[in-house]
Amino acid sequence: MFGQRLKLARKRAGLSMQALADHVTPSVSAQAISKYEAEKMMPSSSVLIGLSKALGVSLDFMVGGQVEALESLEWRKTSKASARDRAMAEAVVIEKLENYLAIEDILDLRPDADPFSKLRIDEILDDDEVDEKAREVRDEWKLGIDPIPSMTALLEDKGLKVIEADLPERINGMACHVKRADGPSTEVIVVARQTNVERKRFNLAHELAHRIIADVGKTNLKLEKAMNRFAGAFLIPEEHLIAEAGQNRSGMTYHEIMRLKHTYGVSAAAMMVRLGQVGILSPSAVEYAFKSYARSWRNVEPEQIGEGEGFAAFETPQRFERLVWRALGEELISPVRAAQMLNVPLSIIERDIRGPRDH
Repeated sequence: MFGQRLKLARKRAGLSMQALADHVTPSVSAQAISKYEAEKMMPSSSVLIGLSKALGVSLDFMVGGQVEALESLEWRKTSKASARDRAMAEAVVIEKLENYLAIEDILDLRPDADPFSKLRIDEILDDDEVDEKAREVRDEWKLGIDPIPSMTALLEDKGLKVIEADLPERINGMACHVKRADGPSTEVIVVARQTNVERKRFNLAHELAHRIIADVGKTNLKLEKAMNRFAGAFLIPEEHLIAEAGQNRSGMTYHEIMRLKHTYGVSAAAMMVRLGQVGILSPSAVEYAFKSYARSWRNVEPEQIGEGEGFAAFETPQRFERLVWRALGEELISPVRAAQMLNVPLSIIERDIRGPRDH
């Protein structure tokens, strides 16, 4: 496992073995690094610290024992994302997962039963079945038809680990199975901190679809398009949208579309697509929109939901932080360890332990 971590961290840094050897103190040869990565030799503690500093990663990342491998990776990225970008993202995720899984072990938390077992299907055949499955999931989870305040909180409540991280700008997120060195595997969904909340919510709903719908049948339906259709139907239920916007509209103003996107916390482009899917706007009206006034909406979000406003105030993972504070409150970890896990100054942790003091 150490060899895999070292190789990943080296790729993340964009260094050859020789370049890494030149940066390490105390001195180490490229041949030794090759043996470390091949698991043929382990470094001394001083070299291990030197490697960690040279690569800009923590010792927990280098020698952590929780995460054995990230499997079945699904990337949300642009076509320009490089191998180094992916290595950087994997390293960030592994480091965060080491802490996440460690705090669960400290609190002796066991994974819940599969929340998707009753809902999962092997294949779906057409758009109507996709919409029906989205309705079924909402019904099973008793969500009603109102907009969902937080997709992050919903998925965390259902046992998925959601991590928000500073990822390379060409990567919007990823999802994978986490193979653990000791313990049952788990799943994680990662969203890039820099991604706008509209896209975050849609990506999370898209990942939910992947955990419920295994594949599409032998039809013209494409899997990723079906996942997007599910995400739109899940976030914007047909009944609620018709009540908000009316039926069989001949047209719609920019003001109305912006109001609807803020009502459901989705992008303007996703809103336009959904208006067409439920028949509020005709296919020709939607096509015209994307050829004219909505042409730029797939790349530049109009009237973006601001940080801390509306849905943006709720779409932040909270479970890991809650677990750290719980362990701290039960004196299962030290303030120093809590500060390291939460990546905040120790002074902040100590202040929040004490609470306000009268002067």
